[in-house]
Amino acid sequence: MTQQQHQTADITQAVLDRLADDADPRFRQIITGVVRHAHALIRELDLEPDEWMAAIQFLTRVGQTCDAKRQEFILLSDTLGISMLVVQLDQARRSKAALADKTAKARPTEATVQGPFYWEGAPVLPLGSDIGKGMPGEPAYYSGRITDTHGKPIANCCLDVWSGDGEGVYDMQMDGDVGMRLRGRFHTDSEGGYRFWSIKPFYYPVPADGPVGDMLRAMGRHPNRPGHIHMMVYRDGYVPVTTHLFAADSPYLDSDAVFGVRDSLIVPYERHDKGTKAPDGRAMDRPWHAAKYDFVLAPA
Repeated sequence: MTQQQHQTADITQAVLDRLADDADPRFRQIITGVVRHAHALIRELDLEPDEWMAAIQFLTRVGQTCDAKRQEFILLSDTLGISMLVVQLDQARRSKAALADKTAKARPTEATVQGPFYWEGAPVLPLGSDIGKGMPGEPAYYSGRITDTHGKPIANCCLDVWSGDGEGVYDMQMDGDVGMRLRGRFHTDSEGGYRFWSIKPFYYPVPADGPVGDMLRAMGRHPNRPGHIHMMVYRDGYVPVTTHLFAADSPYLDSDAVFGVRDSLIVPYERHDKGTKAPDGRAMDRPWHAAKYDFVLAPA
């Protein structure tokens, strides 16, 4: 080892030696890993001072771009695939017993990223309600069942739903205080069934007017997400899942900017002409779509 290598190695160990003996064990494990990997990366890249300052300035801009309606750090995590990796590890950890169960009839629904536009406290609505009424986009009727991995229906299971409108815009991105749009919480019936109206989702770009957009352009990447609707599915006694349903005919399924697409979550939207009768008996005054999907939760 050269003198320079020895000195930089000493810096790494010196930082770790400063950890208090009574530090929280998990914090100790995490910060040790961060220090070791960060120092190793700097050595590997032989990082120059102006390059490190550029990284500091980039992260500063990311923080400065965050506000009550925009979370640029979540966007950074999403577009680097970090959010999706954390989601995958968490679901595998929490569903380990269910995945090992040889008698199970189905695997748990795959999770994906929550994204930056979740808004807690969406209204609780009766089954069959329309959360897309008056919003841009073609109507879509969503239905299916929620069961456990053995096929048992889960009654009174909450399906917390949100999406952008037919132009790919979320309520949190709209000018002014428009309140909640295209959001609702539904609870399954005694057979685990759910049904509601919304719109067929449209593809859209993630916010690209900030530092994360600059990063994507420098990487030669587009900012687009395929059309999708978000669902958070949960009930006591089961491992909750946060996921999307992706429209099968949407562009960018093979290059989602946040790496969230899973084949099991791609759903065909069956198109119906104006004047055809919907499942709830209505004669529709414009074209509409039907999307059917069954969710599976693992026992906690």
